[in-house]
Amino acid sequence: MDLVEVAPTARPPVCKVMDYGRFKYEQAKRDREARKNQKIVDIKELKMRPTIEEHDFSVKLRNARRFLEEGDKVKASITFRGREIVHSDLGRQVLDRLVRELSDIGAPERPPRMEGRFMTMMIQPKPGAVRPATKTEQEPVEL
Repeated sequence: MDLVEVAPTARPPVCKVMDYGRFKYEQAKRDREARKNQKIVDIKELKMRPTIEEHDFSVKLRNARRFLEEGDKVKASITFRGREIVHSDLGRQVLDRLVRELSDIGAPERPPRMEGRFMTMMIQPKPGAVRPATKTEQEPVEL
């Protein structure tokens, strides 16, 4: 048994008699359990062009919707080639349309921003839109 100072800033300081090794073990066990239950948010990127066709846009939209439903953030980027950079408003229109289509499950984290010849935007999932993990997505159970 060890004498452990529990609250050193209290007046008077509070001490407790306990098995310190067991206390550290239980604390590490609680930390492991908390890490196991946390969700790591990934950033998935969608790369598009300002002159994207309708079908290509719908495929990107479907993928973005799936990523947001899984709880991941989406980074939408428009690549400008050559003289397309002059028409950056076309890229902004594509990103605005993407945000409009995803407004039910996602919200823009930051507005579109030009970075060199790329225009990027982050979209994060809305809190109620993330679907819970199903049995098939969880770890397999051993029998």
